[in-house]
Amino acid sequence: MNVAVLTRRDMAAAPINRLLKWLAVADVFVMLEYVPFSIYKYLLLPETLDFSYSWAMYLLFHMHFAQILHTASICLTLSLAIWRYIAIKYSDRSHVLCTERRCSIAILSSFILPPILCIPTFMVFDIHTKNVSDTQGSGLVYHLDSNNQGSLYQINFWVHSVVIKLLPCSILTVISLWLIRALYNANQHQKNLRNYSACPAAEKMVKRQHKADKRTDRTTKMLLAVLLLFLVTELPQGILGLMSGLLGACFFKRCYGLFGELMDFLALLNGAINFILYCSMSRQFRQTFRQLLLQKHFARFLPATASHSDSHNQNTYTEKIKSMKTSIP
Repeated sequence: MNVAVLTRRDMAAAPINRLLKWLAVADVFVMLEYVPFSIYKYLLLPETLDFSYSWAMYLLFHMHFAQILHTASICLTLSLAIWRYIAIKYSDRSHVLCTERRCSIAILSSFILPPILCIPTFMVFDIHTKNVSDTQGSGLVYHLDSNNQGSLYQINFWVHSVVIKLLPCSILTVISLWLIRALYNANQHQKNLRNYSACPAAEKMVKRQHKADKRTDRTTKMLLAVLLLFLVTELPQGILGLMSGLLGACFFKRCYGLFGELMDFLALLNGAINFILYCSMSRQFRQTFRQLLLQKHFARFLPATASHSDSHNQNTYTEKIKSMKTSIP
């Protein structure tokens, strides 16, 4: 629904909405890919104890795919925060700094950088085999595990916790605090303008400025809510990852695994709740979504010849213009 609304013509023009659209794309692929993983882990595996090579391959793919796209989501969220910071801090130069080309570069970089950052993860985790025996016989089982020997294991956790998690969270914390301060200053500025409006001419100007400021504040509040929700879901993962790098494999297997499902739940919740945030905090998003629903709902009741008549009228008008031009000496 986010992608459907943010790709409408009146919404897609803003670079902020382009960033939000690709953020929704990354989140929806993470959530869709999580469905077969959940079915296998919580429904099939407890019943059948199927540790086949094909499922081990899928788990390896699931881990890398989800990690790459989730990292892309982190990069897009960081780009979103920096973009809004520049638009407010340098509002007089925002048309030069916040261009469509730079927005495209930010989006492209957000999808190119994650595979590079995840290279240590590719090298650490692999499929392992184990001989097991029971009453029915013996055989090989395949499972996913890390190669916890050597410095690459430590490097992976440092990259994952510090570069991918804690560093973006630190930057977002600083920008979020600055945005909160900017909102407070904007409210004080609006109060001063209302007190200043003594004459009718000044009152009209103040009302126009007040509407523009309210629109800017609504956008900033919505993005601030997205950033704070991101911090709540990502900061605990960064802290646990950092402690895993400091304390070693024992902490990772005993403690990180206990909170792994909660961390996954928070990450999925972060992607799923954005639609509610947009609807509750953006009037333009609500209006576009309502129009999209009404358009699809009432499309079958529209006359089928409407587009034909419109094109016929347009062609007639064009022919009249051409005949007028030829008649001018």
